[in-house]
Amino acid sequence: MTSSAPASATLQGVALMTAAVACFAALDTMTQVVSGTVPVVLALWVRYLVQMVLTGTALLPKRGRALLRTSRPWLQAARAVLLLLSSLCIYFSVRTLPVGEVTAVTMLTPVVIALVAATALGEYVSWLRWGFLLLGFAGALVVIRPGASFAPAMLLPLGVVATNAAYQLITSVLTRTDGAGTTHFLTGCIATALLTAALPLGWTSHLGLTHWLLLGTMGLAGSAGHLFLILAYGRAPVGVLTPYLYLQIAFAMLGGWLVFGYLPDAWAVLGVAAIAVSGVGGTAVMAYERRVAVRAAVASAS
Repeated sequence: MTSSAPASATLQGVALMTAAVACFAALDTMTQVVSGTVPVVLALWVRYLVQMVLTGTALLPKRGRALLRTSRPWLQAARAVLLLLSSLCIYFSVRTLPVGEVTAVTMLTPVVIALVAATALGEYVSWLRWGFLLLGFAGALVVIRPGASFAPAMLLPLGVVATNAAYQLITSVLTRTDGAGTTHFLTGCIATALLTAALPLGWTSHLGLTHWLLLGTMGLAGSAGHLFLILAYGRAPVGVLTPYLYLQIAFAMLGGWLVFGYLPDAWAVLGVAAIAVSGVGGTAVMAYERRVAVRAAVASAS
């Protein structure tokens, strides 16, 4: 019984992570649909307003003011701002690149997280892990392919990588101190407040019913995805969940094919494959090195 509980929690974490990346891929695909016609401030305002209202409706009657209590208010604020910046970068990225390729570049995030965590903890980073990181960046360059038609906006997916890495590291910390509901609700509240202040700059009354339905569905997908992400990190270690983040590439490419009829060319597939190998390989090497270090510590102690 003692071993089945952790195993069950890990399986739940994997299922929740898979559901989260499916929601994120759906959100990014719908973002590409509306990005040409809906102002970014309005689109993101609806997305975070839906998150705030849904979370508050579900949890405030049961928890009351306790839902607002946090031991890390500045971390909560930083998480919300980083997630909002990530959403902005994604919104403009999908105007330049297909959603599947934007997703592939953002999948450098787990490798960056692993290296930042290792650096912050003073952990030695082997040449093999650096090799996987360089492979991932090479894959990102192949996907973006800077050249004669290169535009600065094509670097926006790298902005998603930077903000996502910081956001996920903060999420991992907050799952140990604040509840998932508090974190999710406060993120929605802070982002909605910031976007409400900017809403006069991006309001339009010329949207049809289809656009409003898409915006509402985007809010549902984003809210569900981030809630699943928080719950997943609360049930399984980051190292176990990281490889499953790469399922988002498959979901995003499926969405690009179903909605836009887009199929990546051979170079894009090569770049995506390099990024996936980089992330999974780097995570596997890190896990192996940690196991070796633990065994060495146990052997020296005995």
